[in-house]
Amino acid sequence: MFLRLFSILCIGLALTFSAVAEAGKTILVFGDSLSAGFGLAREQSWPSLLAQRLEAQRSVYRVVNASISGETSAGGRSRIAAALAEFEPTVVVVALGANDGLRGLPAAQLRENLTAIVRAARERRARVLLIGMKLPPNYGTDYGIDFERSFAGVAKAGKCTLLPFLLEPVAADRTAFQADGLHPVAAAQPRILDHVWQALKPLL
Repeated sequence: MFLRLFSILCIGLALTFSAVAEAGKTILVFGDSLSAGFGLAREQSWPSLLAQRLEAQRSVYRVVNASISGETSAGGRSRIAAALAEFEPTVVVVALGANDGLRGLPAAQLRENLTAIVRAARERRARVLLIGMKLPPNYGTDYGIDFERSFAGVAKAGKCTLLPFLLEPVAADRTAFQADGLHPVAAAQPRILDHVWQALKPLL
């Protein structure tokens, strides 16, 4: 009788701990202004819409948006360890690199920084979605190609999922962008989320 009660108690505790672990799952969005929601209300950015979608689905995941406007891959590299320690994410969405490209920083430097970020996340046993970026043609063909290929190279070496271009569904639509021509408007955010969701969903 005692053994039976003890077994039932152990099973109950295991289920409780499992439920707590499930409830604590976190998706960390680690990007720049394109993910921080520059020029938008906080609830309008695609990461906020992601959180709303997961909540509506009663998912065990929560979303932490640690994106910073103006962030470069070097800046992300300098703060990834602290973010991983604080939030202990199950999934990390890395969406950095746009500002490296706009500033004309070396693609080799971008690769090195992204590799370090992906490695840090993988060492924490987090699944990683790396989101790439493309540059306007005025930055030069050679640099643009090297820049774009950097994301694929990092994803392959780091054995993580790659979404080649964050703005793919809106890039050709001028009305999808704010006056600066760089940051998508609120109406474009659901389209971006749907695009990201295709790559993110299998990781959840």
